Amino acid sequence: MLALGGCQTTGIEDITGALGGKSETAGKADPKPDIKPDMDALRERYRTKPGDPNVALEYGTALRTTGQSAQAVAVMEQAVLNNSSNKALLAGYGRALADSGNFQQAFDVLGRAHTPEDPDWRILSAQGAVLDQLGRNEEAQQYYATALKIVPDEPQVLSNLGLSYMLQNNLPRAEETLRRAYGRNANDSRVRANLALVVGLQGKQAEAETIAKGDLPPDQAAAKVTALRQLLAKKQQRADK
Repeated sequence: MLALGGCQTTGIEDITGALGGKSETAGKADPKPDIKPDMDALRERYRTKPGDPNVALEYGTALRTTGQSAQAVAVMEQAVLNNSSNKALLAGYGRALADSGNFQQAFDVLGRAHTPEDPDWRILSAQGAVLDQLGRNEEAQQYYATALKIVPDEPQVLSNLGLSYMLQNNLPRAEETLRRAYGRNANDSRVRANLALVVGLQGKQAEAETIAKGDLPPDQAAAKVTALRQLLAKKQQRADK
């Protein structure tokens, strides 16, 4: 669930981090989750200007945010072939690859999207998220640490770091890190969902449900709690096997 974008839905599927879903590889370039892109207009712009890297990036990003990962990869890949040094395109291509499950290739491409002399904390966090997907948690945590040197206490990075600890079954440290993220941005539904998950995994069900509900309207809060319960039940079933 390493959220590369993060869907603002009424379920728990907007969890970020290294669990299997969308990775935390979306940067500020991604449109806000509650604003749906005009796909018809973007498609037409891309059709008329396929060689324009900005148009390709905008169209590819829109494809990603609407769940069309394979199409996003195809658009970004073609754009990168024609603009191999365009860092924004490389970042978008890496995110699209991660969305589609091509994690090693995504990591390699993201590494070309910035340099040690000019690091980008969002890409460092995205690389960490991809490494978590590959099961390389300790390496992932080094990337998060580097990102946090640039943006101390950035909730997006802390959220992924917390889930990285969770993947190592270090639940107390995961909770501590996610509470830091929550303290920095309690309104981010992904951070809230991540904290609720880790709290729930430690048996604190009532507190987890309170966190998951936040200040949402009653119907959305109920949906969040239901989704959290289902996710925790699935994880418990796996643990019992």
